[in-house]
Amino acid sequence: MAVPKPKSGPPRADDMARWDALRRVAIVGAATLKGKELKDVLEERKFPAMDVRLLDDDESLGQLDAVGDEATFIQSVQPEQFEHVDFTFFASEAPFTASHWKMARDAGSVVIDMSYALEDEPGAAIRSPWVERELGRTAHANSNIVLVAHPASIVLAMLLARAQKAAALKSAVSVIFEPASEQGRRGMDELHQQTVNLLSFQELPKAVFDAQVAFNLLGRYGSESARSLESVEKRVLRHLAEITRGESSGQPARLPVPSLMLLQGPTFHSHALSVYIELENAVSAGDFAQALAGEHVRLARLSEDAPTNVAAAGQNDILVAVRRDPQRAAGWWLWAAADNLKISALTAAECAETSTAPPPKTRIQ
Repeated sequence: MAVPKPKSGPPRADDMARWDALRRVAIVGAATLKGKELKDVLEERKFPAMDVRLLDDDESLGQLDAVGDEATFIQSVQPEQFEHVDFTFFASEAPFTASHWKMARDAGSVVIDMSYALEDEPGAAIRSPWVERELGRTAHANSNIVLVAHPASIVLAMLLARAQKAAALKSAVSVIFEPASEQGRRGMDELHQQTVNLLSFQELPKAVFDAQVAFNLLGRYGSESARSLESVEKRVLRHLAEITRGESSGQPARLPVPSLMLLQGPTFHSHALSVYIELENAVSAGDFAQALAGEHVRLARLSEDAPTNVAAAGQNDILVAVRRDPQRAAGWWLWAAADNLKISALTAAECAETSTAPPPKTRIQ
C-alpha cells in the first residue's frame, strides 16, 4: 500500500506531492474478522497509506501478519500508537472500542467505528458512501467520528433507492437472516462447535447465543445472550433512516422505512434478505430490473442460480433475484444476499477516502 521514496536523486515535485498525500492508518481489532477484512480491502483498493499499524487486545499480541509485502506483528493499544495517525479504524468488539477510542481522538485521528460502540456519541456521523452517491446526498465528510452503517441497512437502502427509480414506493417489508459472523469469531466458533456436537450427540456450547443456532432458525436469542435480535433490528432501522434522510437534520427519510424482522440463521457468512416492495404503479419486469441493476447491485438472470449467502461471500456486490408478486401487479419480491464483512470493510475504506481529514502530519524522510 505504501509508495516508496527513492533512496537517491533529487525528488520530483509530483513525487513530493504524492508522498505528502500518503496517510498513516491504525486498525484496532486487527485480528478480528472485520479487522482482517478491512486490511485486505485497503490493500485491494491501494489505499494511499505509508504506514498501517495493526493493534488489538492482549490476547492477539505478537501475532504475525503482513501489510502488503512486509511482515509485521499485532501490537498493543497504547496512546503513542496513535501519534501522527490520520485514520483509526475500530474493528474491535464494542466494549473494547468504547474503552480505547478516545486515545485516537485525543491524538487528532479521525475515528472510523465499525463496532457500533459510538452510535450515541455527539457529532458521530453514520455513513454509507454507496447510498450517499445513489441519493445524491452530501456526505458528512468533515466529521472526526464516523460510524460505518450496518451492512443490512446499506443493502436495504440500495435496493429501495433503485426500486423507486421504476415508480414511487408504496410500502416495503423485509426479513433479514443474520449470519454468525456478525457476532465475530466467537459467534462463528460457537456455530461450528454446535454443528459438530449435534452430529456427535454432545452438549451444545451456548455462551454467545444462549440457544441452538446450528440447523435452526431463531426469532430471539436466549435470555443469557449479551445482545438481542431486537436491538439489532432497531440498529438496522435507525441506520437506514439516518443514511437515507434529507440533507438537514430532522428532515424525513427520502425512502420509506420498511417493516422489518431479523432472524438468526445457521449460516457463517453473508446476510440473506427477503424483501417485498409494492410500487404505486405497475411497471414491466424489464423496467423494474433495469432500475435495480447498476453499480454494487448484480441481478441474477433466469438461467442463473438464485443468490445464496455462500455465493455472496467474498463478493463486492449485492446479489439479487427478482420476481413479480402473483397477487399484486405492482408488488415485487427480491431475494438478495450480500457479504456483511466485505460491505462493512468497503464502507469503512470509502469513508476514509471521502473524508476531509487534516493533511498528513509528517512527511516521509
